[in-house]
Parts: sequence; C-alpha cells; structure tokens
Amino acid sequence: MQNALTIDLEDYYHVTAFADGSGSAGWGSRPSRIEHNTAKLLGLLALANCRATFFCLGWIAEKYPFLIREIASAGHEIACHSNRHRFVYSMTPPEFKEDTSRAKGLLEDSSKTQVRGYRAPSFSITENSQWAFEILASLGFTYDSSIFPVRHVDYGMPKAPRFAFRIATSFGPLVEFPMSTLALGSLRCPIAGGAYFRFLPYWFTRWGIGYINRQENNSVCVYLHPWELDPEQPRMQGDPTARARHYLGLRGTEMKLMRLLKEIEFCPLGTLIQGLNPPTLDPDSGIGNQGGITPLPLDSHL
Repeated sequence: MQNALTIDLEDYYHVTAFADGSGSAGWGSRPSRIEHNTAKLLGLLALANCRATFFCLGWIAEKYPFLIREIASAGHEIACHSNRHRFVYSMTPPEFKEDTSRAKGLLEDSSKTQVRGYRAPSFSITENSQWAFEILASLGFTYDSSIFPVRHVDYGMPKAPRFAFRIATSFGPLVEFPMSTLALGSLRCPIAGGAYFRFLPYWFTRWGIGYINRQENNSVCVYLHPWELDPEQPRMQGDPTARARHYLGLRGTEMKLMRLLKEIEFCPLGTLIQGLNPPTLDPDSGIGNQGGITPLPLDSHL
C-alpha cells in the first residue's frame, strides 16, 4: 500500500514554538539553513527513488525561487504552507485569504505548476477556524491536510475523522487528509511525523504504519521538516518546552528517515488523494464532533 510523504518546507526560525522571539520582520537577518537542508533531503529522496509533497512557504518562494524550481524539477509536488507561517485562527478571513493567495501565486510562479494542496502552519485549522475551507476552495485548492485529530495545546480536532473525507463548500468539494493517528482504546496517538517521529522509537513508528495499512486498510501521511535533519542548526531562545519539542531527537532523524524510505512505499499526497473516494461532511455539522464516523478507504482497496 502506498503512503504519502510530505515535507513542510520551512527554516528553523520559522517554527511557531519560537514565534515570540523571531517575528517575520527579522527572518532575513538570521543565518539560513534552508538550502543546505533541502539539498540533503532531496539527495536522500533521490537515492530512494521517492517523490514527496513539499508544503512550501510563500516567503521561501519569494526569497529562494530557485529552490522551489529545483524541488519541482526533481518530480516532487509543490503545495502551499501559507505565506508567513501564521496560525490560521490568529487571522481574520480576509487576512487568511490574502496570505494564502499571495503564497499560492508565488509558488506557482516559481514552480510553473498548479498548486492544489494546502497545509496550515502548526495544523491551525481547528473547530474555530473551519471558515478557512471555503476560502481554500474559492482559491482553487482541491485538498487540505491541516486537521490533526488529537487534543493539543496549540491545535487539534480530537473527534474529527481519522481518515480522509470530503468537505462540502460553496465552491465544490475539498478533500481533507488528516494527520495520521493510532486509535488506542479511547485515545489517539500521533504517529509518523515531526516531533512524534523524532521522539518515538523507530520500531513503534514502523509498526504503527503497518497496522494502519494492513488492519485498517488505510494509508498514512508522514511529515517532517528539513531542519529536523540538521542537528547543527543555530539554537533559538525559548521556553524549555519549546526547546525540547524542537531539538530533542535531531541526531537520529536522518537515520530513521533512511530506514523508512527503504521499508515503506511513498508517493506525493496529491497522487494518493487521486485514488480516494471518501464521504462528504458538511462543516456546519461540526467536523470536530464526528468521532463515530469511519470514512471509506481508498477505491483500490475496496
């Protein structure tokens, strides 16, 4: 079974955990690691003959347009990760539309491809910002991967469906591919991405992906950031929790990724979604209260 590999293309100073001390106005003054880390990541993907989806910041496309072109030329899908990495729920709908539209335009100009996918910074489409789906559909996006069906201090819809579903909008349906979780009784355990990939032992991640593939007949979405392959990155100031979430496990990420690329079959998320036939949910009915719904698996698995 194919699974999706996704990369949130951002530099170490873009992370929201350090947002209070690294506003976007100061980004240009910090030493960048994005070219070095993206080159490393592209090399690993090329060795594994693997294509992925890169959710890119418009800010990076504006500053490093050649980097977006290089990623697209290597056969990877270009998708949108906002313009300046702001929480969706921190913006008004007009601000969100302006930010997203600008990012989409910059990415399409740089890559010479259509951008169809979106992922919110820090998965910040929550129950209070579901209005974002209408705006995404109006801008021509066909899928989103922003919902994390867990409870977290900064994000999450803990009762949202665990697997893909369609969202009805005035501009047509939008496919939502939530971040992957394991159901452990009444609890949901995040797996296969970001800090969870760094913190959890590799055997658990590998077992969890296999369980979802074989026992639940569904695909998994793995995500990571280029800075997670860079234990030598400059250290940022922040509270102990933020520093732990950002820096623990960095030295083991590259080896874990290399093993995963050898053992799991991956493709871009947009490619995977083309084979989906999920049910449609109406945001007005409360996506965050759909805990009993089990969306349909891939057509090819029925």
